[in-house]
Amino acid sequence: CTFYAFSKILGSLLTIMETPTLLLILTLVLIYILAFAVRLFSVLRFESVIHEFDPYFNYRTTKFLVDNGIYEFYNWFDPMVWYPLGRIVGGTIYPGLMLTSAATYWTLHSLSFTLELRNVCVFLAAWFASNTAVVTYFFGKEVRDRKTGLVAAALIAIVPGYISRSVAGSYDNEGVAIFALILTFYYFVKAVNTGSMFWCFWAVLAYYYMVNAWGGYIFIINLLPVYVLTLLVMGRYTHRLYVAYCTFYVLGTLLCMQVHFVGFQAVQSGEHMAAAAVFFILQAHNAVLFVRDHLEPSSFKRFLRIGLVGMLLLAGVAVMLGILTGYISPWTGRFWTLLDPTYAKLHIPIIASVSEHQPTCWSSFFFDLHCLVFLFPVGMFFCFQKLTDAAVFAVIYGMTSVYFAGVMVRLMLVLAPAMCVMAAIALSTLLTTFFKDLKRRPKGAKAPVEATPLRFYTSAAVVAGLVFLLWFYVIHCTWVTAEAYSSPSIVLNAHGSDGHTILFDDYREAYYWIRKNTPADAKIMSWWDYGYQITAMGNRTVLVDNNTWNNTHIATVGKAMASDEETAYRIMRQLDVDYVLVIFGGLIGYSSDDINKFLWMVRIGGTLDPSIREVDYYSQRNEYRIDNEASKTMLNSMMYKLCYYRYGDVQLEHGKPPGFDRVRGAEIGKKDVRLERVEEAYTTEHWMIRIYKVKPEDNR
Repeated sequence: CTFYAFSKILGSLLTIMETPTLLLILTLVLIYILAFAVRLFSVLRFESVIHEFDPYFNYRTTKFLVDNGIYEFYNWFDPMVWYPLGRIVGGTIYPGLMLTSAATYWTLHSLSFTLELRNVCVFLAAWFASNTAVVTYFFGKEVRDRKTGLVAAALIAIVPGYISRSVAGSYDNEGVAIFALILTFYYFVKAVNTGSMFWCFWAVLAYYYMVNAWGGYIFIINLLPVYVLTLLVMGRYTHRLYVAYCTFYVLGTLLCMQVHFVGFQAVQSGEHMAAAAVFFILQAHNAVLFVRDHLEPSSFKRFLRIGLVGMLLLAGVAVMLGILTGYISPWTGRFWTLLDPTYAKLHIPIIASVSEHQPTCWSSFFFDLHCLVFLFPVGMFFCFQKLTDAAVFAVIYGMTSVYFAGVMVRLMLVLAPAMCVMAAIALSTLLTTFFKDLKRRPKGAKAPVEATPLRFYTSAAVVAGLVFLLWFYVIHCTWVTAEAYSSPSIVLNAHGSDGHTILFDDYREAYYWIRKNTPADAKIMSWWDYGYQITAMGNRTVLVDNNTWNNTHIATVGKAMASDEETAYRIMRQLDVDYVLVIFGGLIGYSSDDINKFLWMVRIGGTLDPSIREVDYYSQRNEYRIDNEASKTMLNSMMYKLCYYRYGDVQLEHGKPPGFDRVRGAEIGKKDVRLERVEEAYTTEHWMIRIYKVKPEDNR
């Protein structure tokens, strides 16, 4: 009996294994594993460490949440940042990432998996990337078909544009936000296709998670109205569309307002007004359709003219009153920058100074997307050939994300899923079309009239070309992931002349020294880039950090760095500064140092004090230099002195003069730098981080 039952079970399993469904599940499982495994290069090559700058703040807040609970987290006032102002952390962040990590940590510990919180944070983005691949399959399936979804999942699993923000150790908001973005799109498109409020409800929950996770939710709440309005103009309005959008907007806005950092902005800020406008347009359109069914044609035309003029006047008056009374807040600087790339540089230099807010160069598109760049327009073409409501959404998503990714390099992350879906449509359609000519026909079956040897070889060539293209795509993605996106910025590496790897661990060395050798209440002044790391790893109070919410505070630090030593000392004493930290890469060739960022400090400091002019820091030939042609203002600036103090005595290599700067490729112009108001406290092994102690004021 046992043998008979076992044979029956085995036979059933074999029958199931022959079905396409099991093959599909196995393929998705392999893609799931691949998406996770390819993001582990950083852990395998270095160690389980958190990367970049912002993730250290995220880790610090997550640790506070786990140690103190949700209530204390939402009411946390942090006095160690933005001294002497402090920061209400719980009400000024998007808490989705922290809540996700804490929930994962608590769940694992309840199941007796005692994983350290740091490791949960390190691997969270890689795990969510696997989840994103699966969601992309369902999104692609909803847009086109099952084949498209499967190809899209495989493409997004290894696309560098997404890996750049989801590699193990990249503990940032985008790590979970892209999953929420695609999930929201999938549920909303499914709701439009079915007209079911059930799928609307899930779309709202996904959107709520997105709002909790990242400020990029603004992209969703503006893309969906554009999509609905496009369908309306195209004459594709249906009650399914009405149910999907109205349910999503009403419930989504109510849930959005529950996020502390958003609150009433969901109904007051300019970024949300497009969604509200389309909501009212739908109500008006539905009312017009209702009236049309109950009036004579002549009466309806008269009603339509009067009603249209009345609604336009009413809408105009409402908008003007909202703006004049301040109820509708203006667009933020980042939003204006997306519409006008020159806006930030002219009006808000602090936004323009961030590297990820710069426009994207053409090479970055190929570097982050490879062959998807060329397959994208092909996928668009096939969408227009079979233009469904879902295909219209894919086209709008693709076109808008291409524009925004071109304006701001950070938004390459939003473009990557759209590229993968469009490329999947192209690949699945092309392979399905040309594979038909390569299939073997049963013996005795008549060949189709159009079947010719030329057609067969042409199809074989196209399929082979696509296979080779995908092969190079895999090689490129693997190389980019391993070499470009798996090196933690906290630990730098280089290759020696014999090929061996050299590690530069100066960041952690400096923060360890700060934690062990400075008073617990010490205040440290540095440029805002390093504030999160100093607080998280050095456990000391900072004046500014990466939150960049107070332009005046940052401009004050920029003014101090750009001024002469006496002026800088007065500013530092006013701010109770105990130590000053600068990043210097001249010895090892590290280009992301403070000398290269110095002009941004000058520009931002100039917004506070007009006497600080960028032109004063250029040479007579209008060049930014650090050699003997540098301007007197540059040579006497606090930043120059802090970076090049004692550097004039350093002999790097044979044939190079003492004080040679590897980054700028020049000998420094002032070697006998003297400091009167600060003294050197610590310089790391490779001179990357230099820490100075501010001397007390002289006795009177």
